[in-house]
Amino acid sequence: MVDGVLATIIKSFVLVNVLMAFFAFMTWVERKLIGRFQVRYGPNRVGPFGLLQPIADLGKMLQKENMVPEGARVKLYMVAPLIAMTCAIGAFGLMPFGGVATIPYFDYQFHLYIADTSVSLLVVAAIGSLGFYGLMIGGWASGSKYALLGGMRAIAQLVSYEVAFTLAVIGVIIQAGSLSFVAISDAQMPLWFIVPQFLGFLVFFVAAVAESNRPPFDLVEADGEVVAGYHTEYGGMRYAMFAAAEFINAITLSALGAVLFLGGPNGPFLPGPLWMLIKIGAFLFVLIWIRATLPRVRFDQLMKIGWKVLLPVATLNLLLTAVAVVYL
Repeated sequence: MVDGVLATIIKSFVLVNVLMAFFAFMTWVERKLIGRFQVRYGPNRVGPFGLLQPIADLGKMLQKENMVPEGARVKLYMVAPLIAMTCAIGAFGLMPFGGVATIPYFDYQFHLYIADTSVSLLVVAAIGSLGFYGLMIGGWASGSKYALLGGMRAIAQLVSYEVAFTLAVIGVIIQAGSLSFVAISDAQMPLWFIVPQFLGFLVFFVAAVAESNRPPFDLVEADGEVVAGYHTEYGGMRYAMFAAAEFINAITLSALGAVLFLGGPNGPFLPGPLWMLIKIGAFLFVLIWIRATLPRVRFDQLMKIGWKVLLPVATLNLLLTAVAVVYL
């Protein structure tokens, strides 16, 4: 906590509310863009241009009955969505949005991030890994074979792609010489890491699509095969928490990609927070574009891409980075 306990609590409160508002806005953007890609209107009934559609969806979810299926492990069934949601938001908390800002008239300075440690990347990886338990517990505690199969499939997919994802990130760590997000961003002042780490960026991006359960790697929720996956038995706000956690994970991975490969909040003319929003928005736009364009892959194809394509490419990128850092 670089600014004290009280300032950190206030910044955390602001960050959570801004993140939730951004998440709601991006759900509208996604539906609008997919509508345009598929030559239809998208949301256009609730509010001007359909902007109030996320609020209407929230109202619908609040009115739905929250049932607990017979045979469920009730306590674990209840806590699983909370685990997924908490880990998704917590991982976003370490993302830097700039250096130091000043409040006018009060002459008070504060940092534009919640915290920065020498192992920030490891902390985010650890929090993200804990999020897997929400999916696994949700599938197992529901007392349904379909939900259990969906939970097992989710863990198999996420763990498999975590290997290539980690190797792709290690190349950035070697080049920056630090695990701190602020140090990694500052190391890209002359040249963004997307240029020397282009292979690593490609592996990172494909693995991030799979890690966030986005199409064409949304096998976790392949409704034609396992009904709806690990959250088959969830409804109302509990289901909404799982859905929100999944989309917030996509936002977090977009922010992580911006920090690791696109210089984070650094950029000319515009302030750091605005640069971060632009870069996160660019990542999310590509994710939405992919969703509207590519068909879902089979599960065997998903595993083949992870182990036989991404893993060798990530290993090659790691070796090339090590050689370049030592000898160049």
